[in-house]
Amino acid sequence: MIRIFKHYIPKSLFYLGILECLILLAAIWAGLSFRFYQADLDMPAISTYAVEVMAYVFVVYIVLLATGLYQLDACRELKVTGIRLITSLGLSFLILSVVLYMLPEIDLWRSVIVYALVLTYPGLLFSRYIFTHIVDLKGLKRRVLVLGAGERAAMVRTCGQNNGGTVEFIDFLRINKSEDVISDAVPFKDAQPLKDYVTEHAVQEIVVAIEERRKALPIRELLDCKMEGCSICDATTFIERQSGTVSLHNLSPSWMIFSDGFGGVREIDLVLKRMFDVSASLLLLIASMPILILAAIAVKATSKGSVLYRQERVGLNGKPFNVLKFRSMTVDAEADGVPKWAAKNDVRVTAVGRIIRATRIDEIPQIFNVLGGAMSFVGPRPERPFFVEQLEEKIPFYGERHWVKPGITGWAQLNYPYGASEEDTKRKLEYDLYYIKNYSLFLDFLILIQTVRVVLWPDGVR
Repeated sequence: MIRIFKHYIPKSLFYLGILECLILLAAIWAGLSFRFYQADLDMPAISTYAVEVMAYVFVVYIVLLATGLYQLDACRELKVTGIRLITSLGLSFLILSVVLYMLPEIDLWRSVIVYALVLTYPGLLFSRYIFTHIVDLKGLKRRVLVLGAGERAAMVRTCGQNNGGTVEFIDFLRINKSEDVISDAVPFKDAQPLKDYVTEHAVQEIVVAIEERRKALPIRELLDCKMEGCSICDATTFIERQSGTVSLHNLSPSWMIFSDGFGGVREIDLVLKRMFDVSASLLLLIASMPILILAAIAVKATSKGSVLYRQERVGLNGKPFNVLKFRSMTVDAEADGVPKWAAKNDVRVTAVGRIIRATRIDEIPQIFNVLGGAMSFVGPRPERPFFVEQLEEKIPFYGERHWVKPGITGWAQLNYPYGASEEDTKRKLEYDLYYIKNYSLFLDFLILIQTVRVVLWPDGVR
């Protein structure tokens, strides 16, 4: 894993991104060369078109990122890649056309863009073909030794196997006899001295996943291994790095205190975030006005009740506010006065409501909440006070999600489908805690860009 601005990115995807930026660079330069050849003109120096070339590379790369083409699952499936590439390159053409119209100083013929996109498609398909054949090579995986054979160790193994397969587990060492979840674990005494065992098996990292550390943690042996250059981390940190979540099962106040996150947000970041929220809100309100008008007419014409739905939610530092949405349910959705989770195929949702929920149009009025300062574009989804009171009693650290402003989109929404149960809430909280722990403007940017993927390929909407 590579950590950029506190956010973990798989090395394989990082290197793939660099390779594909070079492919984009070659494609746009080849497109320019071909167009000049057609016009029977001498090809100028690359520095002459440096801005145009970089604009093409930047726009197409951001679109690829936004449409989910740097998700490990998508990278591994050429069929998914091929289909999404067509959508991505078509979207790239539209965006580049707008950029050329708005910035006439960027001197790039549309025919050059077409040539470049045509060349980009096979180039990226080839890079993905190579990626699928080398990403699982053992030489590219981090060699990990796990101390522990209980539930924590099992979670480490599952996480390492399910989240991109970027690690190779050398062994699991059983220190406490009571830990028997992993049946094929090796007794710790058989791996002595540990330093020699690590050297013999070329271990790069040791993950401490012992259920009970008191009087069981081999401090001297671990220190020797660290002095030899082997990385040491605990199970919670390993799971965070591999899965983009903070595991509630292993979470403790001491880990939160001594970790390198949860340090609050710098004042300058808050100012920049607020400036972005205000400017983006105004621009989006203007751009989405036709959609707002059509959605309002459709809601009003097809069901009784108001167009907008106001509902009390819990915001920053636990303060309540009224969130705005287009009404997607019948007016008597909670006639008995008892709040209910939205369920799959919920009968309370109207016909128009299903459409605006699936397309996220019902969320657009929340831009007014962002403009007013109660919400941000990026952050944990705000929950109703009724559910917050219940969840804070049942789920540890649930209240910590109110350390930041709630958002329209967020890390949890990108990575986990709509949740309508206590277990779903726990899983989404793990993503929210990762966002709060590792907050940066860079992570906000990634979330905003990748929200396009959720809109284009909706999953789990209710």
